[in-house]
Amino acid sequence: MFTLVRSRARTAALALSAVAALAFGTTTSTGAAAAPAPAPKKQGPTSVAYVEVNDNSMLNVGKYTLAKGGDNVFDVAVIFAANINYDTGKKSAYLHFNENVQRVLDNAATQIRPLQQKGIKVVLSVLGNHQGAGFANFPNRQAASAFAKQLSDTVSKYNLDGIDFDDEYAEYGNNGTGQPNASSFVHLVTALRANMPNKIISLYNIGPAASRLSYGGVNISSKFDYAWNPYYGSWQVPGIALPKSKLSPAAVEIGRTSQSTAANLARRTVSEGYGVYLTYNLNGADRSADVSAFTRELYGSDAVYTP
Repeated sequence: MFTLVRSRARTAALALSAVAALAFGTTTSTGAAAAPAPAPKKQGPTSVAYVEVNDNSMLNVGKYTLAKGGDNVFDVAVIFAANINYDTGKKSAYLHFNENVQRVLDNAATQIRPLQQKGIKVVLSVLGNHQGAGFANFPNRQAASAFAKQLSDTVSKYNLDGIDFDDEYAEYGNNGTGQPNASSFVHLVTALRANMPNKIISLYNIGPAASRLSYGGVNISSKFDYAWNPYYGSWQVPGIALPKSKLSPAAVEIGRTSQSTAANLARRTVSEGYGVYLTYNLNGADRSADVSAFTRELYGSDAVYTP
């Protein structure tokens, strides 16, 4: 059995008790643009790092470089995770940040901009929260578009680089919500892509939403920049019509997936021509040995950790 990638119930539970602090509209200092990033020089797949911000700093992603050339190991850093919550009074979904996610966003100048200034894209992951609201059960196009606007407003407000969809822990049907339907995710992603045509939209390939990518003659596969396998320590090609350059069949949990498995998955990524390599749970320890296990295969170089 593969281990499901995340211990996310912890994130979701914390989010239930935290205060939602969304303020959309005029861009504040949190949205100040990062300085122009250096153009990446390394050759090889895009490396992605999810960070559980309840426990770890986003800045850890920027502490790894390649011994050969000095380029960043990681190209995309994912803030894990905001939540899709449900307002029982208004009977509508809304975007919620627990106190740890909110802290990262409020301190974007010190938690996000340093990564972007190094050329690392910073994306916000959005996850279900046991309340019945999910990406796959918006009752109509208007409801889906309203949530898409909350997402794109957040990206704009905090000058993020995109949104990651993770359809876990929604518990569809709770609070009288509907079950997954065929149109919901199509409407949501279509609206989000229209709102932010030049930002990243990625798919953590799990849950009802991931299997509902077509409706009414519209297939949203091409609207995603990336899709990845949700089971760490395994190889599984996401079932979405994207080119290999945008897919990560490999998924590893740093510190838990063995170095030999991480190396084998990286070797297969290169040999089979895939363009993305997914990692999860980068923490504050020196993980250069774990990271080097896959960078040697992806980029022909060890990784260097700089505290």
